[in-house]
Amino acid sequence: MSYMQTPQRPLPGAYVQTPAVSNYPSLQSRYTTSRSNSALNQQHQHQLQQQQQPQQYGSQPQGRSLGQQSQTGAPAVHKVPSEDVKPIARAAKAINEALEQESRFPELDNYIGQGISSDYDVSSQVAWAPFQRIKMYTIPDRIFEQYNQAQVSTMMGLFAEFNHAWVAIDNALYLWDYTHPNPQLIGFEDQPNTITAVRLVVPRAGVFVSTISRLLVVATTAEVILVGFSAQALASGGLSVSLYSLRMSVSVKGIDVNVIEGSGTTGRIFFSGRVNDDVYELTYQQEEKWFQNRCAKINHTKKGYSTFAPLPIFGQRTQQEVVTQMIADESRNLLYTLSSKSTIRTFHMKPNGALDLAITKTLANTLGNLTHMTQSELITQSMVIVAISAVSAQEASKIHLVATTSSGCRIFMSATSTYWSYTMTSNAPTSMQVQHVKFPPVDSSLVHETQASTSTSTQMTTYSATAGINTSSKALLPTRSAARYAPGYFLCLVTRDPQSGTDLLFMSGPDSGRIMRPQDPSRLSRYAELGMWLNLGSRAEDVDLASRPFSAARTPTGFGNELAVQYDKSASEIAILTNTGVHTFRRRRLVDIFAAALRGGRGEDGLDGEVKKFIRLYGRSEMASTALAVACKQGVDVTSDSRVAKISDPDVLEQARKVFIEHGGKPQFNVNSVVDQSLPEIDLVRPSPRYDGLSLYMSRLVRAIWKAPIAIEQTNLTGGLSVASAVPLKKLQETAEALSELKEFLNTNKSFIEGLAGPEALGDVTTKQEEVSLQAEHRALHALVVLINNIIEGIAFVLVLYDEKIEDIMLSLPNEIRQQVRNLTYEGLFSTDNGKNLAKELVKAIVNRNIASGSNVETVAEALRRRCGSFCSEDDVLIFKSQELVKRASEVGADAEVSREHLNESLKLFKRVAENMSMEQLQWAVEQYVSMQFYAGAIQLCLVKAQESDRGNRALAWIQDGRPEADNRSLAFEFRKKCYNLVHEVIISLERAQREPPDMADGRYTVGSRRRQEAFQEIDMSEDEVFQTDLYDWYLSNGEPDRLLKVESPYIITYLQRKASDDIEHADLLWRYYTQAERYQDAAVVQLALGKSAFRLGLDRRIEYLSRAKANASTIRPGIARPARTEVLREVSDLLDVANIQDDLLQRLKGDSRIAADRKPSVTQALDGKILSLSELYNSYAEPALYFDLCILIYEAADHRSPSDIRSTWQNLLERVHEETADGTETQPYEAIGEQVRSLGKRLGLSETMFPVSDLLPMLMRYAFEFQRDLVPDTWALDLFIDLQVPFETIYAVLEAMYYNDEPPFMGRNRRFICNDVVYVVRLWFQDSTRGTGQVFGGEENAAAISQMLHLMVQSGLRESRLEECQTLRMRIENMLR
Repeated sequence: MSYMQTPQRPLPGAYVQTPAVSNYPSLQSRYTTSRSNSALNQQHQHQLQQQQQPQQYGSQPQGRSLGQQSQTGAPAVHKVPSEDVKPIARAAKAINEALEQESRFPELDNYIGQGISSDYDVSSQVAWAPFQRIKMYTIPDRIFEQYNQAQVSTMMGLFAEFNHAWVAIDNALYLWDYTHPNPQLIGFEDQPNTITAVRLVVPRAGVFVSTISRLLVVATTAEVILVGFSAQALASGGLSVSLYSLRMSVSVKGIDVNVIEGSGTTGRIFFSGRVNDDVYELTYQQEEKWFQNRCAKINHTKKGYSTFAPLPIFGQRTQQEVVTQMIADESRNLLYTLSSKSTIRTFHMKPNGALDLAITKTLANTLGNLTHMTQSELITQSMVIVAISAVSAQEASKIHLVATTSSGCRIFMSATSTYWSYTMTSNAPTSMQVQHVKFPPVDSSLVHETQASTSTSTQMTTYSATAGINTSSKALLPTRSAARYAPGYFLCLVTRDPQSGTDLLFMSGPDSGRIMRPQDPSRLSRYAELGMWLNLGSRAEDVDLASRPFSAARTPTGFGNELAVQYDKSASEIAILTNTGVHTFRRRRLVDIFAAALRGGRGEDGLDGEVKKFIRLYGRSEMASTALAVACKQGVDVTSDSRVAKISDPDVLEQARKVFIEHGGKPQFNVNSVVDQSLPEIDLVRPSPRYDGLSLYMSRLVRAIWKAPIAIEQTNLTGGLSVASAVPLKKLQETAEALSELKEFLNTNKSFIEGLAGPEALGDVTTKQEEVSLQAEHRALHALVVLINNIIEGIAFVLVLYDEKIEDIMLSLPNEIRQQVRNLTYEGLFSTDNGKNLAKELVKAIVNRNIASGSNVETVAEALRRRCGSFCSEDDVLIFKSQELVKRASEVGADAEVSREHLNESLKLFKRVAENMSMEQLQWAVEQYVSMQFYAGAIQLCLVKAQESDRGNRALAWIQDGRPEADNRSLAFEFRKKCYNLVHEVIISLERAQREPPDMADGRYTVGSRRRQEAFQEIDMSEDEVFQTDLYDWYLSNGEPDRLLKVESPYIITYLQRKASDDIEHADLLWRYYTQAERYQDAAVVQLALGKSAFRLGLDRRIEYLSRAKANASTIRPGIARPARTEVLREVSDLLDVANIQDDLLQRLKGDSRIAADRKPSVTQALDGKILSLSELYNSYAEPALYFDLCILIYEAADHRSPSDIRSTWQNLLERVHEETADGTETQPYEAIGEQVRSLGKRLGLSETMFPVSDLLPMLMRYAFEFQRDLVPDTWALDLFIDLQVPFETIYAVLEAMYYNDEPPFMGRNRRFICNDVVYVVRLWFQDSTRGTGQVFGGEENAAAISQMLHLMVQSGLRESRLEECQTLRMRIENMLR
C-alpha cells in the first residue's frame, strides 16, 4: 500500500472552515445589489454540482473555465507557473479556448442518429418562439389588376434573395420589390406562349458579362427562355433589378415544363415536365459552333431507342409518373428528384457534363426502411412525400437528404457508395438508407389560429428507445408542402380545411444551446427544437430564404452553432408568399429570446422563473453570456412599426445587468487538488460562470476577425500592389462598437461585479479559500478587461492604417517586417508582443510617410494617440516630434543657430521618452546627431537611454559580483552595452574628425574643436559607472591601454582595482596610474600584491615588481602614516630576500649537472614562478642539493639562530667548496673558499649570527694550516676578514682566544703561528688607529693589554722577522702609554 506524500509545508485555507483574517476589516461592501446567495442560488445549488460533470461535444459545464479539463483522472502535465503568464496572454488563451469549444459543436450526424425522435418545445409564451414575424408586405394593386385579366393560368413565386416577388399571368411575367411601399413593376412580355415555370439560377462563369449575376429561366408551353438578371444596390438601401434579353431559348414543345433547378457552382440548368419523369438539361454557350447552337437541351434519362418502346396493350393507361421537385446539392455534385409517386432519384453530376442516375429510392423501399425503425399510423402506404431538401456536405458528412411526408414526418436519409463509406464529390453513391425519422410535435386541438398552441412537448429520450416518443401526432396532417434550410429551419404548411383556402404554418428550428449542452452528459445530444404555430390567413404560394444561407463553420463539426455567430452574422430571414402578400420572418437568436423573456417576466417571481428555466436548459455560463449581451444592447426585437431594432428598454437592460451580476455564480476552490504542491493556490481555483460568460461573449464578438490577417496583398490590373482588408472595415467598426459597449458596462458596474470590485471586496471574505478564490477571479476578469482595451485600440489602429495609403506604407517596410505584417493576424496584433512591435513599425512608417510628404507629424501622431494609445502613446508622439525637429535641423544646416536650437530641443524630448525609445530609434537619432556634429547630444542620449533601461542598476551589481554566468542581471548589462556601443561609434567619429581641420584658427578654437571638447567632457563627467567600465574595456580591446592613464574619472581606479585581481594588464595599469599620480604607497601595495599573486609570472618579473615596490615604499610622501609605510616596506623587503634566494636556487639548479635532463624542466618550472616559503626552499631544494651557502642565506631570512646549525653549515660549505676545486687547475681551493666567504659576508652584512667571526676565523685558519699550508699566504684568513672590514678588535679577540685555548692544530710549537698572526693584526690595528685623532687601540686599557700580549709573544718563539716587529710595536705602545 502506498501512502500520500507528506506535504512540505502546510497550505493555509486547505480546509473549508479555516477562517482567514481580512486584509481590510474596516471596509464594508460597496455593493448596491445583494451579493449574498439569493433564493435562486440556494435552490439550484444541487444543479451546480451536476453541471460540473464532464460534458460531451464541447458543452460547457457550469462553474468551469472554458476549455478546462477535469482535475481528476487526467495525466499529470508540466504547467507554466501562473505568475509567468501575462494577463493579455491569459485572456487570449481564454478566447482561444472558447472558440475551440464552440468549434466542437456536434455535427448533424451526431444528434440525428439511427432511430426516431419527437423533441419539440412548442411554448405558449411568445418570448420563447423560435421565429418572429417582421412584416407582411401586401401585393401591389397593379398585380391584382393584371391578375384579373388572366385567361389561362397564373403562377407566383419569390426571389427573396433580392427582395423580389414575381407573378406569371398567361404569357407575361412581372417582378416587383415587395419591400418597397410603391414598387415599380418589371415586366417580361416579349413572347406569346403561356408561362409554365420560372426559376432564378446562377449562370456558368465566363459566359456572360459580370453585370449579369443570375439567369431568369422562363419555361413556356413552347420553349425555355434565358433572360439576363442584374441587381444593383441603391444608395437608399434597396436593389434595382434589370432584365436583359439574351436571345437564348430552346424548344420544349410537348414537355410541359413544370420544374426547373440550377447548380450554383457549375451553372448547369435542369428541368422536367408534366408528361413524364425525364430529366433534361439546358445547355448554353457564348457563341454558336459547328453542329452546336448557343442553346440546346439534353435528355439525360431516355436514350434514343426509348422512342420506339411498345405502347400499353389494349390501350390500358396508368397514371404517368412525373417529377414534382428538383434539388441540386453542389457540395456532392448530386441532383435529387422527387416524383409524383414519392420516388426519390439521385443523379450524379459528372465534371464532363454527364448526368448519371445513381439511386432510385421508391416509396415502398422507403417504407421498408421505416418499418424496421418504428410502427406508426403516420407511416402507411397512403403516405406520400411532399417535399425534399438537400443537406450539404458542409452541414453533414453522413446525412444527404431530408424528405417530408404528408403526415408531417421528416425522414433523414444518407447515401453511400460502399459499406459505411460516405460519398464524396468524385464518387457516385450506390444506395440510400433512412437514417432518422423526426415525428411531428404533440397534437393539440387548441391550436390558435393567430399564434401558438398551449401545449408543450419536450420529450427527452434516446433515439434507440421509442418509449415516450409520440409517433402518432396528427398535428401536421395533412402537410401540403414543406421546406428546410440550414442548419435545420423547418417550415411546414398544413391545410386543415381545403375549402378555406388558408394554411397553418408550423415553424421550428434547432435549439443550439440544448444540443451543445445535453442535460444528460453521458448520452449523445438530442435533436431538440423550438417550434411555433402561425395562421397565415391565406394560401402559401412559395417559401424562400431571404438571407444568406446559414453557416457557422466550413465543416460539419461546428456548422450548426447558431450561438457562436449570433453577434457575428445577421439572423436568418425567411419570406413566405401568399395570395395576399409576402410574410417575412426572422430567426430569433438566443439573446433575443432571453431579452424577450426578461421583458415578459412579471415581478421578481416571473423573472426568477425565466432565469431558472434558462439555467436549466443552457447552463449558468451561457446564461451569463446572454445576459451580458442583452445588457450591452445586443438584443433585437421587432418594433410596432415593423422595424428590426436593438432593445434599449432601460428596464430590460437593468434586469439583464442584475442577472449577470447576481446569478453569475462564484469561483470554486478545488480542494481535491491541494495535494498538488507544484501549483500555486490561485491556480487551483476555477473561475466563476460569470467569467466564462464574459469570455464566451467576447469570443463571439471577435470570432470573425480573430484568426484573420490584418492585410492581404494583391496585384491590381496594372501590375501594382493592392492591399485589401481580410475583414470588411464595416465589420471591424461594428466589432469595436460592441466591445466599447462591453467596456463601458464593465467600467460602470465594476464595483458590483465580484472580481472587479477591487480590494474592498476582500472585506467580505471569511475563509482563506474565499480570499484565494476572489484573487483568482480578479486575475481572470482583469485579464479579459485588458484584452478588451487592446482589441478596441487594435481595431482603431487598423482603421487608421486603411485611412492612410496602406500600399505606400507596406512598400516602405523592410522585407522582413513586411513579411511579418503579411502573416500578422488580429489575434497576434491584439495579444502578442510581436504584434505590438509590428504595429509600432507600421506607425513609424505612417509617420515617416507624413514627414516625407511635409505633413505635420505632431497632428498625425496625436490623432494616432487618441484613437489607439497603446500603439501610439504620448511617448511615441514626443519621439515623432523629436524626429521632425531633427529633420528640420538637417534641412537648415548643421552650422546654423536655428539648427542647434532644433537639435537641443529634440534632445530634451528624446531624453524625456528615452525609456520607451527602441534601439532603432536611438540608433537613428545618434546617426543624425553625428552627421550634424552634435556629438555631445548623441552621447547624452545614449547614456540616458542606458540608465533609464536599468533604473535599479542591476548591471552594476552584476559587474560588482564578478559577472556570474546564468544571471538575469546580465541581460540588463547587454542592453546597456548596446547603448554604449553607439557611444563608441561617436568616439570613433570624433577621432576621425580630429584629424581633418585644425583645432585653432586665428588664435581661437574652431567650432568643430569646441564640439569635440564638449563631447569628451560629457564622457569624462559621466557618473555612469557601468558606462565608464565598458568604455575602459573598449579602450583595452582596441589596444590602447595608455588612454586609461590619461583618464581623470574617479571610476578608473575602481575599475582597475576590480580588474587587477583577474588580469595582469589591469594590475600593471593600476600601479602605473598610482605612480603617475605620485601615490607611491598605493603603487607599492599593488606591486607587492603582484609579487605574491597567482598570475603566471616568472620569478624575475616578481623580483622586478618587489624591487619597484621597495623603491616606492621607501619614498616619503606627505599624508602617508609612517607605521603603514614601514609595514609595507618590511613585508616587501622580506619577500624580496626570499625571492632572491629562490632566484639563486633557480640559477644554481639550471646549471647543476647532477639533475637529470628530463627532470630539470619540472624543477626549474616549480621555482620560476610563485615565491615559495623558506621551509620549502630549504627542505626541498637547498639542503638536498648541498647548496650550503644558500642554506645560510635561508637561515638569515628565516631568522634561524641555532649556532650549531650555522657552524656545521659553514663547515660543510668549506668542505664542499674545497672538494669541488681540489682537482681544478684554474682556481686554487683556498681562493674559491675565500671568494665564497667574502660573498656571503657581504650578503649577510657581517651578521654576528649568520657570519660568526669567532667560528669562521679559526675554521679558515685550521683549513689553511692543514690543507693549504704551502699554498696559502700566511695571513690569508686574516686578510679575508680585514677586507670584509671586520673590526681589528674582533679579529684580535678571536686570535687571543685561540692562543690561550691551545686547540689543535695550534698546540705546542704550532702556537707560534697564532703568535705571528697576532703580531700581524696588532701592527695593522696600530697603523689604523694612529691615523686619526682617536685613541690607539680604542683606549689605554686596550693598549696596555696588547702590550702585555706582545711581551708574551716575544717569549713564545716568533720568527725572526715577526720578533723584531713585535718588539718594535711593544716599544712604541709603551712609549705612547707613558
